[in-house]
Amino acid sequence: MKTNFLFVAAENDAIPRCKAGGMGDVVRDVPRQIGFRGDTVSVVTPSYSRIHRDGEKLAEVGFNFRGNYHQAEVYEVPGKKQVKGIRHFVIHHPEIKSGDIAHIYFNDPDQPFYTDATTFSLFCTAVAAGLRDGVFDNIQIVHLHDWHTSMMLFHREFNREFENLKSLRFVYSIHNLAIQGIRPFEHNYSSVSAFFPDIEYDREKLYDHRYPDCINLMAVGIRLADAVHTVSPSYKEDIQKQSDPPHFIGGEGLEADLTKAESENRLFGILNGANYANINTVEKGILLRQCVRRLFRWLQEEKKDYKAHYLAHTGEKITRFQEKKPDFICTSVARLTEQKFYFFRNNPELLDKLIAKLTEVNGVYILLGTGAPEYESIFREASYRLKNFIFINAQSESIIDMLYQESNLYLMPSLFEPCGISQMLAMRNGQPCLVHHTGGLKDTVSHGKTGFSFSGETIEEKEADFIKVFSETVDLFFHDRKAWKKICAAAKRQRFTWEKSVDEYYERLYQLP
Repeated sequence: MKTNFLFVAAENDAIPRCKAGGMGDVVRDVPRQIGFRGDTVSVVTPSYSRIHRDGEKLAEVGFNFRGNYHQAEVYEVPGKKQVKGIRHFVIHHPEIKSGDIAHIYFNDPDQPFYTDATTFSLFCTAVAAGLRDGVFDNIQIVHLHDWHTSMMLFHREFNREFENLKSLRFVYSIHNLAIQGIRPFEHNYSSVSAFFPDIEYDREKLYDHRYPDCINLMAVGIRLADAVHTVSPSYKEDIQKQSDPPHFIGGEGLEADLTKAESENRLFGILNGANYANINTVEKGILLRQCVRRLFRWLQEEKKDYKAHYLAHTGEKITRFQEKKPDFICTSVARLTEQKFYFFRNNPELLDKLIAKLTEVNGVYILLGTGAPEYESIFREASYRLKNFIFINAQSESIIDMLYQESNLYLMPSLFEPCGISQMLAMRNGQPCLVHHTGGLKDTVSHGKTGFSFSGETIEEKEADFIKVFSETVDLFFHDRKAWKKICAAAKRQRFTWEKSVDEYYERLYQLP
């Protein structure tokens, strides 16, 4: 007998233009494994006022929001690949708009989550209405992803309009505990009482420990779900401990809730997977040439004028490396955020010391990414100043594929890391990684065997160890090629498969045979 799943998320990389980070990869890959097993999955995300245009309208659902009756439209949209048993849906409503971060999320620095809380509370209410009205298949298990979807659990717990939700099993995945969706209970346009003025709710089940007058939507998922899932075993252990920022990032105020979930046998750490089939292959030996082509193509795009001088400077620098190829290439591909690059911002000398070591060996560090303006500024300035640091402040899938396949060393110095996918993709291609010994990076990279890692009790100790391990790693490449090749081969043999992960999902999260 088939089991029917509903995945509810802010992102889904199985459809075009619906990804900002690693969550989109998970929501793409896990349903495919479920489909291969013969079960069915409906995946639903917001339309963001754009994705529905490629789909077919299936239904309208009605619900109460802000004390008024609203209707939202449910569209089925085509996937990038047709996989048996999987259907993709988006919710369209005038108030669910395209944000300024990856055309999904909004950046509200004055009132964090102000716009997103409205977007996703409305979205969850529409999805609940869809479940009530039978728009999706006969669902037995609902899998929610991060704080954006926890209002589904609010409705199950407190909204009499959606009593049918109580018969379903709800699983809640934590992709990044640091982003929690905190908003006031009342006295604000973006608040619980503004969204649902007619629903009586228990603040004790919803409140933030640090801000008792606010709801914490990450906490709602942890407290009310039938099963809570972290995306690596080590991250599960980390977040049950109290944070000591910046030296250690743990439960971020939710460690008591997570420890309680663990004591109730509701908390599970299962490592994310990676794909090992149908890998995009790229032409060898044209990485730098392709970078130049892409940089000058960016110069012709709208809204790139303010970067024209910077792009031209970077292109000229890469051209010089074409004339004299580097003997060692290390790379990073990531969103430019505090999580990913805090060490470089905290200690401006850190990047200089890495580059100094690379200068000794005719090496280069290529960093590709976009993100927070303060981090873009740091790396753009460094690119002007350091001749063998190349900062590609843009996105290009073709260049990303080349960086994963043609570099010698992948750098991933995340301050914390729930799981990480980049290290898996690099290792898949036989490229060792140098990572911070934290979270999911601990579960995937073994120092001296499949890659390299740095650690320490304090930020200062970690930064010192980062430089030390980096220098030793570069020396190993040049002075013991046999040992280096052994580590490359061991990295390539690692298999973090979705098949294995979803086996654990079925047993532990879904409680299915």
